[in-house]
Amino acid sequence: MLTLPDLEEKKIVFVRSDGDLADNLKFWNNNLRLYRDGKKVNQISCHLILSVFIIGHATLTTVLIQKLKKHGVSIFLLNQSYQVYAEIMSEAEGNTQLREIQYTMTKPTQLQMAKLLVSNKITNQKELLDHYKAKGGISLKDAQASIEKTTTLQELLGVEGNCAHGYFKSLFSQIGWYRRAPQTREDIPNLLLDIGYTFVFNIVDAIARLFGFDTYKGFYHQLFFQRKSLSCDLMEPMRAMVDRQLIKSYHLGQVSEKDFKFTDGSFRFRDSDAAKKYLSIWSELIMDHKDDIYLYILGYYRHIMNPDRYPFPHYEL
Repeated sequence: MLTLPDLEEKKIVFVRSDGDLADNLKFWNNNLRLYRDGKKVNQISCHLILSVFIIGHATLTTVLIQKLKKHGVSIFLLNQSYQVYAEIMSEAEGNTQLREIQYTMTKPTQLQMAKLLVSNKITNQKELLDHYKAKGGISLKDAQASIEKTTTLQELLGVEGNCAHGYFKSLFSQIGWYRRAPQTREDIPNLLLDIGYTFVFNIVDAIARLFGFDTYKGFYHQLFFQRKSLSCDLMEPMRAMVDRQLIKSYHLGQVSEKDFKFTDGSFRFRDSDAAKKYLSIWSELIMDHKDDIYLYILGYYRHIMNPDRYPFPHYEL
């Protein structure tokens, strides 16, 4: 299992295909090497890698896959729209004690943890609203009172949804916000939020699986076919981090309508240069917060294994 000192030395590697050039990833002398049209363009020691994100088309050798798994490196394969379509995970499959705890967790315990999770998320949202002096949005006192009154996960989802409606409307009121519409990409902010959330989700999933969690078994998001419910749970308090970055990017003039095109009812990047620009924004955000994300998941792992000694973790925005 990774320790924090290990993680501080590790990097998340992003490889994006240029389309017309043939990208090949190979293992050489304990290094991950990138060849482009047969020429070596970059390399990094496998000992320094936490995970590899490959966007677009590239060729991987079987030796590389074998060696990366040996070094505990997870590989994510994404399309040009940054949606994950496959992954090769490195995980602690033998942590049967942890998985037994996951599978036998009582409903009252799940509800109590879910309340703490949603409370953490809403607290971070409120801090963000206050930081940008956004009017309206969330009454933290009322939200916390509503959370305490809930007796089912469905009721808790309702409280979270009500807060989210006011939060998004208030926070993004100055950037042409209409509504939060996940995966529809009906406007530029929703497109960029989806990409940011996707990267956070994947990092959370990669780290959680390194501990040995079954990331399909959540405590707030319940079992649903092919949904990694635990990863959905653990990233909830981190969503405000992505929201904050989007606001910052607009204020810094990093977001331009010229970088996008609207086709078939949704927004897309205009070209590969535009796509690289926003990949850089989100990849830097992930790298800046990888230690925080790791510590949060470590805190959750400790709590699950010994709830009497370790409290449920709180993610600071």
